[in-house]
Amino acid sequence: MWSKLTAFLSNVWDNVAGFLSKHFGQLQIPRIHPLDLVEILIIAFVIYHLMKWILRTRAWYLVKGLIVLVVVWIVASILHFNAILWLFVNTINVGIIALFVIFQPELRRALEQLGSRRLFRVFGDASSAHERYSDETRSEIVSGIFEMAKVKTGALICIEGVVSLEDYERSGIRTDSVVSAALLINIFEKNTPLHDGAVIIRGNRAVAATCILPVSDNMRLSKDLGTRHRAGVGLSEITDALVIIVSEENGKVSIAQKGQLIRGVDEEFLSNKLLEFQDKPSPTNRLRFRKEWKNHDKKA
Repeated sequence: MWSKLTAFLSNVWDNVAGFLSKHFGQLQIPRIHPLDLVEILIIAFVIYHLMKWILRTRAWYLVKGLIVLVVVWIVASILHFNAILWLFVNTINVGIIALFVIFQPELRRALEQLGSRRLFRVFGDASSAHERYSDETRSEIVSGIFEMAKVKTGALICIEGVVSLEDYERSGIRTDSVVSAALLINIFEKNTPLHDGAVIIRGNRAVAATCILPVSDNMRLSKDLGTRHRAGVGLSEITDALVIIVSEENGKVSIAQKGQLIRGVDEEFLSNKLLEFQDKPSPTNRLRFRKEWKNHDKKA
């Protein structure tokens, strides 16, 4: 038994060595000239902004899937899984075409931004465009949410994380206003032009209202949930946004994040959750929030 295991490991090692020698054995370090350094800086600049674009769109999920496929291809090459390698070789062309079809909207917007003035402001706007909201904004959101909950005013508020919500922002009406409790209450007041749909918050500003969100098709969600709750869960399934929902039927406040819905949260829980999403919780608040989250999760 031991001899067979040793032989197997030796064979795997020989395959790894052969793989590395085949693909990396001919590499040589070239001479570097000053112009080469300029070229390297240009390529690094392009790759850096390409990675920033990928992280803020749905393409990031695709990249993670491609990484898994690359790992499978490496393992298959080492272990000589010829059938898997044949599938990779014969489907790669179809896969590349499928990528362009699936991500056509993102690629079009990237080219539009490349030709816009944003290209020349990347250094000046990069830090301010995606800043976290302030403590004042957090307080105003909590205050507005529970003022609406008292009178059973339905609301759907999406707070942007790393993944951009520009796709859904375009489906609504641009507001671009400083977040305040009064603003949120006025937007979701019944029979007003902006009350139907979601509000998207980016940083300290409510950038759009009446936005249309994707509805979750999760069959495990409770049957008594309406479209507002299912839309909040649907957005949280495909982005890292934090979604807050106020029920129009019972005035209860719910939170949707990462495809999970926590119903019936109180003011303290919501404030702690927003503090955590703000990415600067104190150790005491973090510990207390984790305990409360577990309790709410059990109830849900």
